[in-house]
Amino acid sequence: MLHGKKIAVVLPAYHAGKTLEKTYKDIPLDIVDEVVLVDDCSGDDTVEVAGKLGIRNIFVHEKNKGYGGNQKTCYEQALALGADIVVMVHPDYQYAPKLITAMASMIASGEYDLVLASRILGKGALKGGMPVYKYVANRFLTLAENMLLSEKLSEYHSGYRAFSKKVLETLPLQENSDDFVFDNQMLAQSVWFGFRIGEISCPTKYFKEASSINFRRSVTYGFGVLGTALKFRLQKLGLRSYSIFDGMGRKLAPKKVQPQYR
Repeated sequence: MLHGKKIAVVLPAYHAGKTLEKTYKDIPLDIVDEVVLVDDCSGDDTVEVAGKLGIRNIFVHEKNKGYGGNQKTCYEQALALGADIVVMVHPDYQYAPKLITAMASMIASGEYDLVLASRILGKGALKGGMPVYKYVANRFLTLAENMLLSEKLSEYHSGYRAFSKKVLETLPLQENSDDFVFDNQMLAQSVWFGFRIGEISCPTKYFKEASSINFRRSVTYGFGVLGTALKFRLQKLGLRSYSIFDGMGRKLAPKKVQPQYR
Protein backbone atom coordinates (compact mmCIF):
# COMPACT_ATOMS: atom_id res chain seq x y z
CA MET A 1 0.00 0.00 0.00
CA LEU A 2 0.90 3.65 -0.45
CA HIS A 3 -0.84 6.36 1.60
CA GLY A 4 -3.51 3.83 2.48
CA LYS A 5 -4.16 3.00 -1.19
CA LYS A 6 -4.25 -0.64 -2.27
CA ILE A 7 -1.93 -1.28 -5.24
CA ALA A 8 -2.51 -3.94 -7.90
CA VAL A 9 -0.18 -4.79 -10.78
CA VAL A 10 -1.76 -6.34 -13.86
CA LEU A 11 0.20 -8.38 -16.38
CA PRO A 12 -1.55 -8.82 -19.77
CA ALA A 13 0.33 -11.90 -20.96
CA TYR A 14 0.71 -13.55 -24.35
CA HIS A 15 3.61 -15.93 -24.95
CA ALA A 16 5.52 -14.44 -22.00
CA GLY A 17 6.98 -17.66 -20.65
CA LYS A 18 10.59 -16.65 -21.33
CA THR A 19 10.41 -13.19 -19.77
CA LEU A 20 7.77 -13.41 -17.06
CA GLU A 21 10.15 -14.44 -14.27
CA LYS A 22 12.48 -11.48 -14.91
CA THR A 23 9.54 -9.11 -14.94
CA TYR A 24 7.95 -10.52 -11.80
CA LYS A 25 11.17 -10.47 -9.78
CA ASP A 26 11.56 -6.72 -10.41
CA ILE A 27 8.06 -5.89 -9.14
CA PRO A 28 8.33 -4.07 -5.78
CA LEU A 29 6.22 -6.52 -3.79
CA ASP A 30 6.81 -4.52 -0.62
CA ILE A 31 4.23 -1.98 -1.80
CA VAL A 32 2.20 -4.09 -4.26
CA ASP A 33 -0.79 -5.81 -2.67
CA GLU A 34 -2.03 -7.90 -5.60
CA VAL A 35 -0.56 -9.22 -8.85
CA VAL A 36 -3.01 -10.26 -11.57
CA LEU A 37 -1.92 -12.16 -14.67
CA VAL A 38 -4.31 -12.68 -17.57
CA ASP A 39 -3.10 -15.13 -20.19
CA ASP A 40 -4.61 -14.51 -23.61
CA CYS A 41 -4.64 -18.14 -24.76
CA SER A 42 -0.86 -18.41 -25.10
CA GLY A 43 0.68 -21.46 -26.76
CA ASP A 44 3.68 -21.58 -24.43
CA ASP A 45 4.27 -22.17 -20.70
CA THR A 46 3.25 -18.69 -19.49
CA VAL A 47 0.62 -20.03 -17.07
CA GLU A 48 2.91 -22.72 -15.68
CA VAL A 49 5.69 -20.19 -15.05
CA ALA A 50 3.22 -17.85 -13.33
CA GLY A 51 2.11 -20.67 -11.04
CA LYS A 52 5.68 -21.55 -10.09
CA LEU A 53 6.35 -17.91 -9.25
CA GLY A 54 3.49 -17.97 -6.78
CA ILE A 55 1.20 -15.54 -8.60
CA ARG A 56 -2.19 -16.15 -6.99
CA ASN A 57 -4.49 -14.35 -9.42
CA ILE A 58 -4.07 -16.12 -12.75
CA PHE A 59 -6.86 -15.95 -15.32
CA VAL A 60 -6.84 -17.74 -18.67
CA HIS A 61 -8.75 -16.77 -21.81
CA GLU A 62 -9.85 -19.95 -23.55
CA LYS A 63 -9.92 -17.98 -26.82
CA ASN A 64 -7.58 -15.16 -27.79
CA LYS A 65 -9.36 -11.87 -27.08
CA GLY A 66 -6.64 -9.51 -28.28
CA TYR A 67 -4.50 -7.01 -26.40
CA GLY A 68 -7.41 -4.71 -25.58
CA GLY A 69 -9.64 -7.61 -24.55
CA ASN A 70 -6.88 -8.84 -22.26
CA GLN A 71 -6.64 -5.45 -20.56
CA LYS A 72 -10.39 -5.33 -19.96
CA THR A 73 -10.16 -8.58 -18.01
CA CYS A 74 -7.06 -7.33 -16.17
CA TYR A 75 -8.78 -4.18 -14.94
CA GLU A 76 -12.03 -5.93 -14.06
CA GLN A 77 -10.20 -8.42 -11.87
CA ALA A 78 -8.00 -5.76 -10.24
CA LEU A 79 -11.06 -3.70 -9.33
CA ALA A 80 -12.82 -6.82 -8.04
CA LEU A 81 -9.86 -7.31 -5.69
CA GLY A 82 -10.42 -3.84 -4.26
CA ALA A 83 -7.48 -2.04 -5.92
CA ASP A 84 -7.31 1.75 -5.54
CA ILE A 85 -4.40 2.07 -7.99
CA VAL A 86 -3.75 -0.31 -10.89
CA VAL A 87 -0.43 -0.44 -12.72
CA MET A 88 -0.19 -2.27 -16.05
CA VAL A 89 3.19 -3.82 -16.78
CA HIS A 90 3.93 -5.84 -19.90
CA PRO A 91 5.45 -9.17 -18.81
CA ASP A 92 7.91 -9.14 -21.71
CA TYR A 93 10.46 -7.15 -19.64
CA GLN A 94 10.51 -4.29 -22.13
CA TYR A 95 9.78 -1.75 -19.40
CA ALA A 96 11.35 -1.40 -15.94
CA PRO A 97 8.98 -2.77 -13.25
CA LYS A 98 11.07 -1.03 -10.58
CA LEU A 99 9.32 2.24 -11.53
CA ILE A 100 5.98 0.93 -10.24
CA THR A 101 6.56 2.61 -6.87
CA ALA A 102 7.21 6.00 -8.44
CA MET A 103 4.22 5.76 -10.78
CA ALA A 104 1.83 4.60 -8.05
CA SER A 105 3.11 7.35 -5.74
CA MET A 106 2.19 10.04 -8.27
CA ILE A 107 -1.42 8.86 -8.09
CA ALA A 108 -1.47 8.08 -4.36
CA SER A 109 -0.32 11.66 -3.70
CA GLY A 110 -3.55 12.90 -5.25
CA GLU A 111 -1.74 14.95 -7.89
CA TYR A 112 -2.55 12.73 -10.90
CA ASP A 113 -5.30 10.36 -12.00
CA LEU A 114 -3.13 8.35 -14.37
CA VAL A 115 0.58 8.15 -15.13
CA LEU A 116 2.43 7.12 -18.29
CA ALA A 117 5.97 5.78 -18.35
CA SER A 118 7.37 7.58 -21.37
CA ARG A 119 10.10 6.13 -23.57
CA ILE A 120 10.55 9.52 -25.24
CA LEU A 121 11.34 11.65 -22.19
CA GLY A 122 15.12 11.45 -21.92
CA LYS A 123 17.12 9.57 -24.55
CA GLY A 124 16.16 5.98 -23.88
CA ALA A 125 14.05 4.97 -26.88
CA LEU A 126 16.58 4.63 -29.70
CA LYS A 127 19.34 3.70 -27.26
CA GLY A 128 17.13 0.88 -26.00
CA GLY A 129 16.77 -0.49 -29.52
CA MET A 130 13.47 1.01 -30.72
CA PRO A 131 13.38 0.60 -34.53
CA VAL A 132 13.86 3.94 -36.28
CA TYR A 133 10.61 3.62 -38.25
CA LYS A 134 8.69 3.12 -34.99
CA TYR A 135 10.38 6.11 -33.41
CA VAL A 136 9.52 8.34 -36.40
CA ALA A 137 5.93 7.07 -36.42
CA ASN A 138 5.69 7.66 -32.67
CA ARG A 139 6.78 11.27 -33.03
CA PHE A 140 4.43 11.94 -35.98
CA LEU A 141 1.40 10.35 -34.30
CA THR A 142 2.10 12.09 -31.00
CA LEU A 143 2.32 15.48 -32.73
CA ALA A 144 -0.99 14.87 -34.51
CA GLU A 145 -2.68 13.72 -31.31
CA ASN A 146 -1.42 16.63 -29.25
CA MET A 147 -2.88 18.99 -31.84
CA LEU A 148 -6.25 17.22 -32.11
CA LEU A 149 -6.63 16.54 -28.38
CA SER A 150 -5.13 19.88 -27.26
CA GLU A 151 -2.64 18.09 -24.98
CA LYS A 152 1.14 18.18 -24.46
CA LEU A 153 2.16 14.57 -23.83
CA SER A 154 5.58 13.29 -24.85
CA GLU A 155 4.00 10.10 -26.26
CA TYR A 156 0.69 8.24 -26.37
CA HIS A 157 2.00 4.77 -27.15
CA SER A 158 3.69 3.49 -24.01
CA GLY A 159 2.27 0.24 -22.68
CA TYR A 160 3.39 1.01 -19.13
CA ARG A 161 0.62 2.88 -17.28
CA ALA A 162 -0.88 3.46 -13.85
CA PHE A 163 -4.52 4.33 -13.20
CA SER A 164 -6.62 5.39 -10.26
CA LYS A 165 -9.73 3.38 -9.45
CA LYS A 166 -11.85 6.37 -10.47
CA VAL A 167 -10.41 6.39 -14.01
CA LEU A 168 -11.13 2.70 -14.53
CA GLU A 169 -14.65 3.02 -13.16
CA THR A 170 -15.49 6.15 -15.17
CA LEU A 171 -14.23 5.44 -18.69
CA PRO A 172 -16.59 3.46 -20.98
CA LEU A 173 -13.84 0.93 -21.66
CA GLN A 174 -16.18 -1.75 -23.00
CA GLU A 175 -16.86 0.57 -25.95
CA ASN A 176 -13.21 0.32 -26.96
CA SER A 177 -11.52 -2.01 -29.42
CA ASP A 178 -10.13 -5.37 -28.30
CA ASP A 179 -7.06 -4.73 -30.48
CA PHE A 180 -3.93 -2.62 -29.90
CA VAL A 181 -5.67 0.72 -30.47
CA PHE A 182 -7.42 0.15 -27.10
CA ASP A 183 -4.44 1.86 -25.40
CA ASN A 184 -4.88 4.97 -27.48
CA GLN A 185 -8.63 5.10 -27.12
CA MET A 186 -8.18 4.91 -23.35
CA LEU A 187 -5.93 7.96 -23.33
CA ALA A 188 -8.26 9.95 -25.58
CA GLN A 189 -11.11 9.06 -23.23
CA SER A 190 -9.06 10.16 -20.23
CA VAL A 191 -8.51 13.56 -21.84
CA TRP A 192 -12.19 13.79 -22.77
CA PHE A 193 -13.32 13.14 -19.20
CA GLY A 194 -10.83 15.63 -17.78
CA PHE A 195 -8.47 13.31 -15.91
CA ARG A 196 -5.02 14.59 -14.94
CA ILE A 197 -2.23 12.78 -16.81
CA GLY A 198 1.34 12.64 -15.51
CA GLU A 199 4.46 11.25 -17.16
CA ILE A 200 7.71 9.74 -15.94
CA SER A 201 10.84 8.90 -17.93
CA CYS A 202 11.34 5.18 -18.47
CA PRO A 203 14.14 3.17 -20.12
CA THR A 204 12.99 0.55 -22.59
CA LYS A 205 14.51 -2.60 -24.05
CA TYR A 206 13.96 -4.12 -27.47
CA PHE A 207 15.20 -7.69 -27.81
CA LYS A 208 14.21 -10.98 -29.41
CA GLU A 209 11.83 -12.15 -26.67
CA ALA A 210 10.16 -8.74 -26.20
CA SER A 211 6.71 -8.53 -27.77
CA SER A 212 6.34 -6.24 -30.76
CA ILE A 213 3.75 -5.95 -33.51
CA ASN A 214 4.87 -6.30 -37.11
CA PHE A 215 4.93 -3.54 -39.72
CA ARG A 216 1.49 -4.36 -41.15
CA ARG A 217 -0.19 -4.27 -37.75
CA SER A 218 1.76 -1.12 -36.88
CA VAL A 219 0.23 0.59 -39.91
CA THR A 220 -3.25 -0.58 -38.85
CA TYR A 221 -2.58 0.76 -35.35
CA GLY A 222 -1.39 4.10 -36.76
CA PHE A 223 -4.59 4.62 -38.75
CA GLY A 224 -6.59 3.63 -35.68
CA VAL A 225 -4.75 6.23 -33.61
CA LEU A 226 -5.47 8.99 -36.11
CA GLY A 227 -9.08 7.86 -36.35
CA THR A 228 -9.49 8.07 -32.56
CA ALA A 229 -8.00 11.57 -32.44
CA LEU A 230 -10.25 12.74 -35.29
CA LYS A 231 -13.32 11.34 -33.53
CA PHE A 232 -12.30 13.27 -30.40
CA ARG A 233 -12.03 16.53 -32.35
CA LEU A 234 -15.28 16.01 -34.27
CA GLN A 235 -17.17 15.37 -31.04
CA LYS A 236 -15.54 18.42 -29.41
CA LEU A 237 -16.81 20.49 -32.33
CA GLY A 238 -20.28 19.03 -31.90
CA LEU A 239 -20.25 17.55 -35.39
CA ARG A 240 -20.46 13.88 -34.43
CA SER A 241 -21.07 11.69 -31.39
CA TYR A 242 -19.16 8.51 -30.56
CA SER A 243 -19.83 5.83 -27.96
CA ILE A 244 -16.24 5.81 -26.69
CA PHE A 245 -16.76 9.37 -25.40
CA ASP A 246 -20.25 8.74 -24.02
CA GLY A 247 -20.41 8.91 -20.23
CA MET A 248 -23.33 6.46 -20.36
CA GLY A 249 -21.36 4.01 -22.50
CA ARG A 250 -20.59 0.44 -21.42
CA LYS A 251 -18.15 0.31 -18.52
CA LEU A 252 -16.18 -2.49 -16.89
CA ALA A 253 -18.12 -4.99 -14.81
CA PRO A 254 -15.82 -6.03 -11.96
CA LYS A 255 -16.82 -9.31 -10.35
CA LYS A 256 -14.90 -11.72 -8.20
CA VAL A 257 -14.27 -14.97 -9.98
CA GLN A 258 -12.13 -17.93 -9.01
CA PRO A 259 -8.64 -17.72 -10.57
CA GLN A 260 -8.30 -20.18 -13.42
CA TYR A 261 -5.54 -22.61 -14.28
CA ARG A 262 -4.99 -24.93 -17.20
